[in-house]
Amino acid sequence: METLIITGGSSGIGQATADLFAARGYKVYELSRHGESHTGVTHIDCDVTSPDDCKAAAQKVAGEAGKIDVLISNAGMGISGAVEFTDLSEAKRQFDVNFFGAVNISQAVLPYMRNAHSGRIIFVSSLAATFPIPYQAFYSASKSAINAMAMALRNEVSEFGIKVCCLLPGDVKTGFTGSRTKSYAGSNVYTRMSKAVKTMEHDEQNGITPERMAKKLLSMASQGSPCMFSTVGMQYHLFVFLNKILPATLANKVIGMMY
Repeated sequence: METLIITGGSSGIGQATADLFAARGYKVYELSRHGESHTGVTHIDCDVTSPDDCKAAAQKVAGEAGKIDVLISNAGMGISGAVEFTDLSEAKRQFDVNFFGAVNISQAVLPYMRNAHSGRIIFVSSLAATFPIPYQAFYSASKSAINAMAMALRNEVSEFGIKVCCLLPGDVKTGFTGSRTKSYAGSNVYTRMSKAVKTMEHDEQNGITPERMAKKLLSMASQGSPCMFSTVGMQYHLFVFLNKILPATLANKVIGMMY
């Protein structure tokens, strides 16, 4: 039986993924601050911004299961607002959860994967990493940082038989939309902000289901040679393709027109 650790597994994509992997025979450990164990899924209290929490969780899983086969780093949060008026403490919190949280849990599991000379790390990033969204700059930047780190890590750990890849979701219908911290500071200056954020949230709530994302993550966990970056949905595959062929200035202008 293979063992999965997934962070942020108490809701949304994480919960759907934990349940699907459990149904497919994985021994699943869900790491979050507010989750609880249920059929096939063992919850461990863990704040990914705490390196000690992450190390303790990895040690517990390795002690009970004997190995860690797959890590899905999914925990994340969202903020929105104009760059000029964003409180730096909020921006730093964004990176602490989304980026450094991914670093913390990766550092915690890597020794076990290295010793086993096998393992797979999947980061849940975002299409916003390659198409930064206006008024969601720090979220986009945190996901871009994950992509860059993942690419470097993939080369660093390949000699140990560890595979690294990223899932780049587009719009997904989850509670993430409602939990986003929104700031409208400076809206009298940035008059497009309110409409842009509403457009973004409307698209999310009409987006792909978390269950479809879970199926993709299951596929990525079992592929022999996973692509560095994967997404779900034809329209999002088109975005990725256009990003490869369009000049950056033009691609960025198109995003600006959408919001």
